[in-house]
Amino acid sequence: MDFCDERRKLVSKLKKEGRIKTVEIEHAFLEIPREKFIPKNLNYYAYSDIPLEIGNGQTISAPHMVAIMCEDLDLKKGQKILEIGSGSGYHAAITSKIIGKEGHVFSIERISVLANFAKKNLIETGITNVDIIIGDGSIGFQEKAPYDRIYVTCAAPRIPSILIEQLKDPGKLMVPIGNIICALNLLEKIGGKTIINNLGGCAFVPMIGENGY
Repeated sequence: MDFCDERRKLVSKLKKEGRIKTVEIEHAFLEIPREKFIPKNLNYYAYSDIPLEIGNGQTISAPHMVAIMCEDLDLKKGQKILEIGSGSGYHAAITSKIIGKEGHVFSIERISVLANFAKKNLIETGITNVDIIIGDGSIGFQEKAPYDRIYVTCAAPRIPSILIEQLKDPGKLMVPIGNIICALNLLEKIGGKTIINNLGGCAFVPMIGENGY
């Protein structure tokens, strides 16, 4: 299988669907090899626009969902990002390319096996501006707060107030609310106030932790 060709086809599809809108996100999707972030036995499906199992009851998100989240967060060069739920490291890798080497991603993963998998994948793909931390992502990562952007890759019962506290003003926070079947919520913090927009339905594994299920 020609992974480069399949990657280009997927990006073309996501552009036609309006999922990928900006050149920066297009380039990130073209640069990051999704096949490096999934179990080898699933390589045939690397560029299918579907979530894939990565072990321990977790999944790597469908590419269109990663694109939607990146576009609506309005990621910029040099930003400091907090990711809740590292998974295999793919979403963080895409984000890292968009924000550039002057930016940084801090990613929290509660399952140590997956955290180590993500670290390995990032090293093998030459990503140096992502830190994977093992811990309870539902309480964020106060040590490096505040963040320009925070996004959550699992479904929370509500928007954790602690994540709002760790967000810069102005800043944006994206989190799916629900239990597996959920609504993708984008919170914008500006002038001490918060505005929440429902971006539509989605499906994510549940958030586990102090502010999760």
